[in-house]
Amino acid sequence: MKHAVLVLSLIPWLAPALAAASGSSAIDHALRTSGKPFLGEPTFVVQSLFTGRGGRDIVTARDGRVFAFHNHTFRESDDGGATWGPVRDVGPDAGGKIVLDETNGDLLFVRADKGFLWRSRDDGRTWTRAPIRISPNRFKHGSPDTVPFAVGAFQPGVTLQFGRHKGRLLVPGRVFGPTGSNDVEWRPYHYNAAMYSDDHGATWQVSAPFPILGSGEGALAELSDGRILYSSREHMGKNNRFFGWSYDGGELWLDPWESDTLPDGARGTSYGCMGGLIRLPIEGADVLIYSNLDTVAGKMPDKVGGSTSNGRENITVWASFDGGKTWPVKRAVYAGPSAYSNLGVGRHGTPSAGKIFLHFEAGEKHCYEGVRVASFNLSWLLNGRDLRSVLAP
Repeated sequence: MKHAVLVLSLIPWLAPALAAASGSSAIDHALRTSGKPFLGEPTFVVQSLFTGRGGRDIVTARDGRVFAFHNHTFRESDDGGATWGPVRDVGPDAGGKIVLDETNGDLLFVRADKGFLWRSRDDGRTWTRAPIRISPNRFKHGSPDTVPFAVGAFQPGVTLQFGRHKGRLLVPGRVFGPTGSNDVEWRPYHYNAAMYSDDHGATWQVSAPFPILGSGEGALAELSDGRILYSSREHMGKNNRFFGWSYDGGELWLDPWESDTLPDGARGTSYGCMGGLIRLPIEGADVLIYSNLDTVAGKMPDKVGGSTSNGRENITVWASFDGGKTWPVKRAVYAGPSAYSNLGVGRHGTPSAGKIFLHFEAGEKHCYEGVRVASFNLSWLLNGRDLRSVLAP
């Protein structure tokens, strides 16, 4: 009887550990079943696709073809990123942000600041230009005739997969403030937000602000419980990456915090850098991948308005297996000059299955020489580490 009392008295202290162990086992099971395509033999390939700046959009269509965009052009791969077709043009004024409508398969290239989009209903073979209507938020920001909503240097948008807003298109973006200027004195007026559409992109609503001023160039990912995680660059402090949550399908952003692990561009500068964030399509687990620079080479400019891109190098990817709480795994992709990046992921049952794609700016002498795409899997990212060791509480 004494032993039974002793065991019962330990339950309050044992419960958190037991829950953590149970959670780790569930994630381990999910990764080894629905996540199995990401855990084959390690694979890693880097290819140069474009010259000049523009590492901002890569998406995988429902048939598994991978599309890498550069300004108003794109290239596609039908073999999981092994080879790429020629450069093709969307339209002379195309730009903004790509989002794939998972409901009907349409590719949308949304130009929010100008109030139109280019749409492809046949997986990129043809494109049609159409006007869209964008409603501003409660601050009267975000429509083309108020303070425009800039979406260019952001991670591609997403189609929500869970909860009561399933099917909603959600695109991250930025309000530049009353002047549209990126000069130092106007940066405190910038803020990130998102815009969403419930009618397949015909009309859009701009959300409430991300609750950190001076933010811009972000990315978002929906977790399996319907929460949406926003990752945000910040332009004023020597900070790590900022994050926040939406619990209502991207309409309101709350509970911001600064990561104690993930950098926001070159450490030592106050200007940050665009980075990617994506959730892998693994049922039963919220595995996230983050990309940015991992370096202490950054320096503050020696004058107001001076270059803030000093030290941009060593583009790196991190993995979280608990929905962004911890980031126990990272690996460098390219040690040389590198800058903006975003992420894509393959489709089960297609040649792209199990692949993670990093679309990033890089060069030999400076970081804006061209755009490259790295293709890799979780086995490469783990770099020989046992999966259970990174899942341990």
